[in-house]
Amino acid sequence: MSVAFNNNPLPQFSDIIDAQSSLSNIVKKTPLERSKSFSAMSGADVYLKLENLQTTGSFKVRGAYYKISNLSDEEASRGVLCASAGNHAQGVAYAASKLGVKSTVFMPVFAPPLKVIATRAYGAEVVLTGDTFDDAFQAAAEFGEKTGATFVHPFNDPHIIAGQGTVGLEIFEQLREVDEVFVPIGGGGLIAGIAIALKQLNPRIRIIGVEADGAQSMKVSVEKGEPVILNSVLTIADGIAVKSPGNLTFEVTRKLVDELVVVNDAEIARTAYLLLQRAKILTEPAGVAAMAAILFNKTDVKGKKVVPVISGGNINMSILEQILDKGVMDEGLRSRISVLIPDQAGMLKSIISILEKMKANIHDIYHERTTTSVPVGYVLVIITFNLQDTTQLPTILTEMDKRGLQYQVLK
Repeated sequence: MSVAFNNNPLPQFSDIIDAQSSLSNIVKKTPLERSKSFSAMSGADVYLKLENLQTTGSFKVRGAYYKISNLSDEEASRGVLCASAGNHAQGVAYAASKLGVKSTVFMPVFAPPLKVIATRAYGAEVVLTGDTFDDAFQAAAEFGEKTGATFVHPFNDPHIIAGQGTVGLEIFEQLREVDEVFVPIGGGGLIAGIAIALKQLNPRIRIIGVEADGAQSMKVSVEKGEPVILNSVLTIADGIAVKSPGNLTFEVTRKLVDELVVVNDAEIARTAYLLLQRAKILTEPAGVAAMAAILFNKTDVKGKKVVPVISGGNINMSILEQILDKGVMDEGLRSRISVLIPDQAGMLKSIISILEKMKANIHDIYHERTTTSVPVGYVLVIITFNLQDTTQLPTILTEMDKRGLQYQVLK
């Protein structure tokens, strides 16, 4: 893998204005909503820029449409292609369909089925190939050389950056007095566009980039003074799990972005849970990174008007299930215990009776007899149950102690 390189000049503010005109009847001007809950939790005045409500569920359609709309008739006739297992694929598919251009999207075979279905529904031909993203990327490159189709890069392209920059124009129109804007960083297309737009409109607005702890490619690159390639990336925020920024996005970030911070997966998961619980906003892990940086005090925001860009809402259902389960447990409203009991009739009922007495609602029960840690004649029972308030668990454990049960509270 090499650093994505583009010989074209950086986009200018005028390009972003042109992109906004091109996109006026295509994308939504997404809401900027003040969050009372997150303002109280952070000590800042928090306004959420809700790109999770954008067409296709993320900001990606902005850059994709502007890029494809600028193709010549000859280029458009040969079609477009991309390699993506996520939001970029859907943005390209939708944009190409609106412009009457054939699109081919290469995805690795492990791509989530729902994203494959959505991309096809937006009008693309989806090719599943290879075990990794790099395999799919290589297949896409070979297809482009053979067919002459235009490769739509997910971030390192002047038109892509300009299209994403329209998010910055909207933020300024919606909140002129904004002090700081927090933007998630994967490859850097979104923050590059927003930075160009906002620094032109008001240089005093601070731009803070947020990366996942397990994918700090932009932060490492800026510290070293050139784009670098990470050996690996590991984070639940797959939408920003990028090994290297491009040369264009690196240059803009180095020049215009005021600060780069990182958030870990636990902070991302907690923020996603709170956004759903307190604000009724469903987001993907990458989409909450900016809010997580504010919530977990990665930089001082007290008393400031801040805008986290909630960049996307296309969450995998398995991740959502884990986030909800952990979130409810962290709040003390769900608990999980393992109990070692004799494998005899009536023993499980004695445990259930304790939970029933406390009006705890059983979520699931799992039995384990076969592992070597379970003695012969016993069964390990793992029970997950929901609580009405955080004071109930100690009472339940006291009742189990009275009955001489061997248990462990699982985290």
